Amino acid sequence: MHRLFVAIRPPGQIRDLLIDAMDEGPGLAWVGDDNLHLTLRFIGEVERPLANDIADALQLIRFPPFDLRISGVGRFDRKNGGAIWAAAEPRKPVVELAAKVERSCASVGLEPERRTFHPHITLARWNRSSAEIAADFERRNSNLSSEPFAVNRFVLFASHLSRHGVHYEEIAGYPAA
Repeated sequence: MHRLFVAIRPPGQIRDLLIDAMDEGPGLAWVGDDNLHLTLRFIGEVERPLANDIADALQLIRFPPFDLRISGVGRFDRKNGGAIWAAAEPRKPVVELAAKVERSCASVGLEPERRTFHPHITLARWNRSSAEIAADFERRNSNLSSEPFAVNRFVLFASHLSRHGVHYEEIAGYPAA
């Protein structure tokens, strides 16, 4: 089984900006540099034949290069915790690319994604007892922003879970046309 997702990997200077914003405070599980990405579609666990079909279908996507920028931070609140994220704007080109990825995934038989797409880069996860720490981080970093950066490819990643955490492996990259 392969645990897959499709994402945009921000360039080094953007990842540095995000890492610099992260605190060393307790209660938040920060994402490391190697794992910073903007998910276009989480696929989940699939067998090798379907993984190959997904990789082939993604090759058919055509999209023009576009610019994104970091524009603030926010939180997803869940019953037992949540996630802190950096927003990516403008939304339109990344939403259009995510829709193309979604159609490609559907073309090989994947169930449609039911959640509304929200372009973001996850920075940290937190549990219920750290809700105020997460809210404080969000307040202090509400104006986090970057210069525009070029998006000229997206990537199919495999996610490997281990006792040491998660490791992402690039399976294939797909350039803008």
